[in-house]
Amino acid sequence: MKDVLVIGIAGGSGSGKTTLMQNLTEGFRENITVLSHDNYYRAHDDMPYEQRCKLNYDHPDAFETDLMIEHLKQLKQGRAIQCPVYDFTIHNRKPETIRVEPNRVIIVEGILIFENKALCKLMDIKIFVDTDDDVRLIRRISRDVTDRGRTLESVLDQYLKTVKPMHEQFVEPSRKNADLVVLEGGNNLVALNMIMSQIQRHIEQH
Repeated sequence: MKDVLVIGIAGGSGSGKTTLMQNLTEGFRENITVLSHDNYYRAHDDMPYEQRCKLNYDHPDAFETDLMIEHLKQLKQGRAIQCPVYDFTIHNRKPETIRVEPNRVIIVEGILIFENKALCKLMDIKIFVDTDDDVRLIRRISRDVTDRGRTLESVLDQYLKTVKPMHEQFVEPSRKNADLVVLEGGNNLVALNMIMSQIQRHIEQH
């Protein structure tokens, strides 16, 4: 496939990346494929659950980014991929994969996708979602407790030990690689309309 538009959406945990992505995909459902960095957390079948719980999941080494880069290249070439599936309730990959089809527009999203230079080079538009730290923490607590079956104590412990320091070390510095910084994620209607207009022009031209 020629003239594939790749949009990267990065930002801290709970910043609103998912909301922005969902708003974009709803508007162009048939023309957008989404590739999430979260699905590329490394498998740890050799570790018991208790040991997997103690790993640092906010460091770049926690991801198999090389595989994601290879998959993104295949999608840009018009080839479908078998994407891994990650289960946050057990801190490990599921045995099955899902087939992801190529498309005119590919959205790549994740907290650390702008940290990797090779991955950045495959993106045409890089968007960093910036949201107040307190708001991000509240959203993370709500998500992890409600959707991922975590306890409040474990969420706060992880936030202080790895999420916050890794954000300061890797995520926030990667902001400089962005083409556009969007405040408040999907709630920023001005930025959302600008991005949607860009996608619409690309689809109409190709």
